[in-house]
Amino acid sequence: MLYDNLTINDRGHLAIAGQDTTELAREYGTPLMVLDEDWVRARCRIYVEALRDHFPAGSLPLYASKALSFKGIYRLAAEEGMGIDVVSIGEIHTAHQAGFPLERAYFHGNNKTDEDIAFAMDHGVGQFVCDNLDELDAIDAEAGRRGIRQKLLLRLTPGIDPHTHEKINTGRIDSKFGAAIETGQAEELVVKALGKQNVELLGYHCHIGSQIFDHTPFCDAAILMLRFLAEMRDRHGFCAPVLNLGGGMGVPYTDADPVIDYKANIEKIGKLVADTCETLKVPAPAILMEPGRSLVADACTTLYTVGGTKVIPGFKNYASVDGGMTDNPRYALYQSAYTVALANRIQDPADFCCTIAGRCCESGDLIQENVTIPTPYRGDLLAVFTTGAYNYSMASNYNRIPRPAMVALSGGQHRLVIRRESLDDLTRNDV
Repeated sequence: MLYDNLTINDRGHLAIAGQDTTELAREYGTPLMVLDEDWVRARCRIYVEALRDHFPAGSLPLYASKALSFKGIYRLAAEEGMGIDVVSIGEIHTAHQAGFPLERAYFHGNNKTDEDIAFAMDHGVGQFVCDNLDELDAIDAEAGRRGIRQKLLLRLTPGIDPHTHEKINTGRIDSKFGAAIETGQAEELVVKALGKQNVELLGYHCHIGSQIFDHTPFCDAAILMLRFLAEMRDRHGFCAPVLNLGGGMGVPYTDADPVIDYKANIEKIGKLVADTCETLKVPAPAILMEPGRSLVADACTTLYTVGGTKVIPGFKNYASVDGGMTDNPRYALYQSAYTVALANRIQDPADFCCTIAGRCCESGDLIQENVTIPTPYRGDLLAVFTTGAYNYSMASNYNRIPRPAMVALSGGQHRLVIRRESLDDLTRNDV
């Protein structure tokens, strides 16, 4: 099995955290996203403890909530002592509704509107991550109208290529995010921020990409950011007390992917940061990190009901399911690899090579190609693993298909955390 919480029970069914997937599907229907909450909590604790043990006081992991945003995940993050990063007022609103202490929130985004900035300040968001000069002016102006000093970090691009997928590579000089160090624009942004009356500059932020298995790119980024920190101290007298190294550690989607020891990676980055600060003769800043995928992706499995099976002799075979790109667009976007299994017949011989197709009227509506599973029949239950990150959060109503439900498993119990959308939900905003 791909993960330790996946087992085969005495009925020959896939079980997640000891719970029979066929029973979950029977009770809640399909498509159904099944989130192992205890798995998420355990991963949160790895990050919290590792940052506490290997970085200076004040260091903190922030849950990158764009990976999976719903009220329950913010309650969990609060209970585990984490901060959050948010990228829209929708995420801020959801966290607020969940009772998350927004002074521990960091507001990202490369194009915050004036309304976004005002909304975040209205709700007491603690820190902004400022992307550019125009945004800096807007934050300063709104803070001035309120008579406050808004705490912020500056998003910088260190020019790191972590060799991940093009569409999730965010650290290059020509990225749409942040100000590039190499071009001098990062220094210009620092000088402007230091000259503002209504903002309090705390430090710098970078994010180099996602689904990265090696700790080395994070170390490379840390060195560049710390050198920049030292240069700004020497040139402008500002020694940043906070450095956010972003997120991006990967998870295994298939057996071909390596398993990451997150604690060991953080320890290596921590030693590198300490050694580099000693070499540069700068005080070690508090370190923030932004795990998202690595907290929730491998904690979730999506269950589908098989509909038709199609054999095209001499060409290819299809097994169609009752979901698809509406609840999992990642294959259509990135050709992302997934592991799949027949949950109700998981011990049967795998003798059928096929493409898993969704139900949308779209040729590109595929979940995975060239997978080998037992020959599926109408009504079988198909499991797709590692669907916790960027699945529900990117889900849509294409073809007017309702979004799926999500259940959370904890302590041998299960509960609904996101209701299945109804047909009335689809027309609720129509006039």
